[in-house]
Amino acid sequence: MKKSLLCLSGMLLTILTYLPASAQQTHPRFWNEIQQFKHQDSIQPPPSHAIVFVGSSSFKKWTDVQSYFPDFKIINRGFGGSTLPEATRYADDIIFPYHPAQIVIYEGDNDAVGKGVTADSIFDRFHRLFTLIRSRLPKTPVAYVSIKPSPSRERFMPVMDYANWKIWTFLATQPRTHFVDVYHLMLNDKGLPRPELFQGDMLHMKPDGYKIWQKAILPVLVKKAKK
Repeated sequence: MKKSLLCLSGMLLTILTYLPASAQQTHPRFWNEIQQFKHQDSIQPPPSHAIVFVGSSSFKKWTDVQSYFPDFKIINRGFGGSTLPEATRYADDIIFPYHPAQIVIYEGDNDAVGKGVTADSIFDRFHRLFTLIRSRLPKTPVAYVSIKPSPSRERFMPVMDYANWKIWTFLATQPRTHFVDVYHLMLNDKGLPRPELFQGDMLHMKPDGYKIWQKAILPVLVKKAKK
């Protein structure tokens, strides 16, 4: 009996060894990246009552964001090519533990390129995240940075622009919220994305793009998160 169990265990190990990585993966997307944040926090605890930036790669790649807002305490939790549902999924890991003084969100960019995704569905996804935040942090200010226009995603701009409008009109009815419009600031006089603001992939920004974001975001940051 023992020998049979050992043989069975060996067979199972062999099967698992030769399974493709995708079949062995049991965690949702970006789980490992979220664990890295948690490990980082355990080594160097982040400041309390800071402003949490949560969003996709446009935040993730803003690695020097603190230098753009030197008078404020910033925690950058941009991760991967995330979407609004993924920001919602990981809110218990990258938003609520920090007891933030304010939450600044940049999501929706990657949602817009998803198959079958519309402006209405982007708004619905945002609304679910916003409702979750309000249920847990009813008095915490929330700022949403509009979906940016980029040359590589020019064909999705009508969806992005309409989604931005829907989120803006909703937030206008909500206390302690701001809508940060970077969309129109990044267009040229023909209404097209300004390619000089972007890296070679025509999706992620150069410092000049982030300078536009800095000027747009700075006025809405809460004073209680100042250093």
